Amino acid sequence: MDSRTQRTPLGAAGRRATGDRPALVPLRHGGPAGAAVLVLHGGRADGLAPSRPWHVAALRMRPVARAVAAAVPDDEVFLGRVRYRHRGWNGSRADPVQDARQALTELTRLVGEVPVILVGHSMGGRTALRVADAPQVRGVVALAPWCPEGEPVAQLRDRQVIVLHGDRDRVTDPEASVSFVRRAREAGSHAGVLLVKAGDHAMLRRCGTWHRATGAAVAELLTSGGPPGPADGLLATALSASGAGVL
Repeated sequence: MDSRTQRTPLGAAGRRATGDRPALVPLRHGGPAGAAVLVLHGGRADGLAPSRPWHVAALRMRPVARAVAAAVPDDEVFLGRVRYRHRGWNGSRADPVQDARQALTELTRLVGEVPVILVGHSMGGRTALRVADAPQVRGVVALAPWCPEGEPVAQLRDRQVIVLHGDRDRVTDPEASVSFVRRAREAGSHAGVLLVKAGDHAMLRRCGTWHRATGAAVAELLTSGGPPGPADGLLATALSASGAGVL
């Protein structure tokens, strides 16, 4: 699935058991944290080649991360990204899921048990939704997520989920996102989907809307004391739609 700030070393305590580089890359870490946001970029359906920060999928999430940092300027909110070992999902291996779970473990070692919001695009959206059962995850913002038929939803019970999907996406299917959210609601998730009118998969068309909505969604999920969030917020707007709302 090709979805075409400054780093702080973790030290030995944060490294993977295999001796590889850490799965967690801090982007903003100003001291004691009260919450955290992790960003997960896209990738490919298959590919065992190493994932690199200069790949297009990773580069596309840089302005998204900056938008989140601007929307949540509090230094007590840790901001980081997940480093993948491989470029692909790779079938039953689900490699980015392993990486994301490792990053969450490293995050706990670094800042303690704090509520976490996951922001994922394409394959990263699928990954974020898959690991939402981790106890520290409060919510997920999924951007044009890859939601194949039969993708599990039970792990999203009691989680808050905002899906943003371009209605002109030709890589991942916006209708699949609507179907996924419907099933997640039936499983007990506080989930909603908003379609970005004229939005494409790369989030380049109407990029300002994508960035502002992502930042606002993260800020809302971080400050919400519990579902469904502010009455005029993005989640409430998405939840109020029987199918999908429109941005």
